[in-house]
Amino acid sequence: MSIDPLAPLVDIVIPTYNRAHLIAKAVQAALDQSWWNCRVTVIDDASTDDTPVAVRQFFGNPRFNYVRLVHNLGTAQAKNAGILLTGGEAITFHDSDDLPHRDKVLHQVRVLTAQNIGADDCLNWALAGKSAGQTLKVGAALTHHELILPDGQRVEIRRDISLFDDVFPNLQMGSRVPGEWTHINSGLFRAEVLKRLGGFEDCIEEDREFRNRLILNGEIVWVIPELLLTKIETPGSLTQSSTSDYDSAKRKADRQLVWGKVDEWRRTGRIAPVPIDIDALQVCFASNPASLVARDVPMTDRTAAAVNAIISSCAASAVAAQ
Repeated sequence: MSIDPLAPLVDIVIPTYNRAHLIAKAVQAALDQSWWNCRVTVIDDASTDDTPVAVRQFFGNPRFNYVRLVHNLGTAQAKNAGILLTGGEAITFHDSDDLPHRDKVLHQVRVLTAQNIGADDCLNWALAGKSAGQTLKVGAALTHHELILPDGQRVEIRRDISLFDDVFPNLQMGSRVPGEWTHINSGLFRAEVLKRLGGFEDCIEEDREFRNRLILNGEIVWVIPELLLTKIETPGSLTQSSTSDYDSAKRKADRQLVWGKVDEWRRTGRIAPVPIDIDALQVCFASNPASLVARDVPMTDRTAAAVNAIISSCAASAVAAQ
C-alpha cells in the first residue's frame, strides 16, 4: 500500500505509570487532535493503580490501543516499547500529565511534510552533512510549551538557544532558568529518523540525549514558536522526585553519559545510533492487538524476538476471542 507523504499516520504514544487520576484527560486530548490521521497508544509501564479502569472507556475506539507491560521498565524503555509496537510514518510522545493544544499535531505535520525547503548557501551545511542548494526534509518538529509548576507558577518555555546547552553552555548566560529547554519529548519525528538513529537511551536524561543525537547527526529540526502544549509538573513527576530531580545523583550521572556523547561528537563528528535493547519486554494485555506493528528500527536480536512473540501472541488471543 502506498503512503501519502502529505498525510502521514501519526502515532501518539503516551507512556504512563500510576497516573490513573490523569491518564483519561491525556488520552482524550490526544484523540481530540484536529489532525485526522492519528492513532493513540498508551504504554502502561506495569502500573499498580487503577490505570486499566481509567482507560477502559476508550477500548471501543479503533484509533486507541492500551498496551500493558508485564514488568516496570522505566520511562525511557516504556517509550521504546511504544516505538517498537507502532508503525506510523511519524511518532510523538505525550506524557500522562501533558495537555496538548488540539492543533498541536496538525501544526507539526504541516512542518514535517513541508515541500521545497532548501539549504541556503549562506549557511555552513557541510557541518550537518548537507550540501548548499539541496532540498531538505524536516526530521523533527518541536514546539514551544507552557510549564505549570507545583506551586502554580506558569513558565513559557521558548528559548530555542537552549537546544545547544550541552554543546555550548557559554550561550546560556542570562537565561531566566539555566538549561531552559524546548520540549523534545512532545516533538513529532519521522519514522525514518528513528530507523537511522535508534531509540531512547535507557536513562532519565533520555530526551536530552535524543535531542543531541538528532542535532549533532545533522537531522533537520524545525521549532514551531507557538505554545502548543501545557505540561503540568506534579509532586510525582520525575523532575520533582528527590530520587530523580535535577540535583539527584542519578540525574547527574546520566548527564555525564550525555556529555560523554558530546565529546564523542567533537572527536568523530557523529553520535552512534542507539539500538533498542529491552531484556524484559513482555505484554500481558493489548486492547487493540490488530494495531500492533513491528517497527523497523535498530534493535538487538533478543528484542526483535520479543517483539515478534508479542505480536504473534496478541494476534492469537484476538482470534481466540472472536
